[in-house]
Amino acid sequence: MTGSDERGTSRASPTGGPTPSVAGMTVNEIPTLSLSDDVELPAIGYGVFQTAPDETVAAVTEALRVGYRHVDTAAAYGNEREVGDALRRSEVDRADVVVETKVWASDYGYDETLHAFEKASAKLGLDQIDVLILHQVAANLFDRTIEAYRALERLLADGRVRAIGVSNFPVARLERLMDATDVVPHLNQVELHPYHSQPELQAFHRQHGILTQAWSPIGGITFYPGPWGDDRRSVMQDPAIGEIAATHGVSPAQVMLRWHVQQGRSAIPKSVNPDRIRQNLDVTGFTLSADELARVDALDTGTASGPDPEREFDERQLFPIPEPEPERSGGWGPRNEAPAHRGAQAQADQQPEA
Repeated sequence: MTGSDERGTSRASPTGGPTPSVAGMTVNEIPTLSLSDDVELPAIGYGVFQTAPDETVAAVTEALRVGYRHVDTAAAYGNEREVGDALRRSEVDRADVVVETKVWASDYGYDETLHAFEKASAKLGLDQIDVLILHQVAANLFDRTIEAYRALERLLADGRVRAIGVSNFPVARLERLMDATDVVPHLNQVELHPYHSQPELQAFHRQHGILTQAWSPIGGITFYPGPWGDDRRSVMQDPAIGEIAATHGVSPAQVMLRWHVQQGRSAIPKSVNPDRIRQNLDVTGFTLSADELARVDALDTGTASGPDPEREFDERQLFPIPEPEPERSGGWGPRNEAPAHRGAQAQADQQPEA
């Protein structure tokens, strides 16, 4: 960490940093989370991990139609362009949507990450990206990781992005990054669900004013297909969560999302199923009691289901991120303007939630 403890666009408090806050939370609305530089985003966003490009436009269009106002994508997902297409076709004003994307490790390094921003902004059709984060630690390339974060700091200072952060960073890596840079990450997106709630990492985030953002917030990593192992236990089928769901007349996924919301986290569920897209946002009609929250907290196993954040990256993981296709790039306009193009609502294909 360079310089004083008063860093970046946030101002450190006596407890070590401003804590991301939940604004105006009631059972009737999704609360708004304030990042440490006053960028605000809804507590529940819409994610497109493992969503095929040819499904992404319809799925994001439906998500925006039913009320999502935070969309999370990544260069490595291969669907930034389609997210941008959906944004341009929507009836939603640019100023009302928080767009988040991630830089892949093959684009780490100062100049490389500045160029990664240019690629992402062209594919998304945005002059300014709301939240830009580093996707992985890349443990054996960590000097490049630090240079990549310094590039994010430059983009933040220049107003090209509104908030910056990281993904999959454990405490020790956050400490090393913060020792070498100036701006405290505004958020850290990590695997977080009832079977892997990472209480120590969450405590570190609170101490330093870092928003905890959950990928796999309903435990998709414990059941969806992939190279994650065959001995996984699906959190969706956990008896305690099932009992709580039955008490409130909701689904296990809604219980888990409500758990995140009430504890002040940002959650990024994903689905291309229109019914589940709507259901994942419909978590405002009930409240979990303190006892129910404690029962969910008690399910933590201390073991991740996803890949090791400290894994080394070789040529296989360092695949190149394609350049944008010039003929398909096009702007959605500044945040204070409406989308440049309108379009009809599309239906998402029926697919299992993951």
